[in-house]
Amino acid sequence: KQVGTFEIAGDTDDVFYDSKNRQLYASCGAGFIDVIQEKKPFQFERTAHIATAVGARTCLFVPELQRLYLAVPRRGSQQAEIRVYSVAAR
Repeated sequence: KQVGTFEIAGDTDDVFYDSKNRQLYASCGAGFIDVIQEKKPFQFERTAHIATAVGARTCLFVPELQRLYLAVPRRGSQQAEIRVYSVAAR
């Protein structure tokens, strides 16, 4: 059942829901992590559009650590790496 809509960047691979902060984290291969805040039940708003690297779309959210781990693939001059983002309520 669809409960709402919101815009995110393209080539999305992983989406995680952070129940503590009522946020969604979408890792997008277009080169962004989008953070979507649930303002009210079924009402969502993109609150962050964080530049990462093109092709970086595989990630893991660890709620106990409040960390999002993003795998950045090797492409051209970009070296492969794991980026770690600390998350917080907005």
